[in-house]
Amino acid sequence: MANTDDEHLAAINNSDSEEAEFADLSPAFIELVKQVEDYVPTVPDAITASFLNRNGFETVDPRIVRIISVAAQKFISDIANDALQHCKTRTSNNQHSSSHGANKDKKPNKDRKYSLAVEDISPALGDHGITVRKPHYFV
Repeated sequence: MANTDDEHLAAINNSDSEEAEFADLSPAFIELVKQVEDYVPTVPDAITASFLNRNGFETVDPRIVRIISVAAQKFISDIANDALQHCKTRTSNNQHSSSHGANKDKKPNKDRKYSLAVEDISPALGDHGITVRKPHYFV
């Protein structure tokens, strides 16, 4: 078994066999694989590989793990960005409803610091099809 793995890894590293390996794939995917080789994602490959192995996915190609790491990073980034937008909307609605006038003591929006709250994450996750509910003993 180790011999076939070593042969497969050697084939991956050989640029001539790469062209044969990717012959039936789209040019966009080939370009993605080439770009991902040098990119270091925020989610480390070891963590991604660990989660994949725990869930029954095994691969000897590190580029596949790297592509999944980049996809996980994009997903987390989208959730965080959506949660920030929900937070900004919620805080601006709260400020407008409570102030009714001069805004002397409030910080300008560009200097304002936001904190990530469940009230903001829940709708952001809901936009992506993930339902978050508080346990019944917190209600």
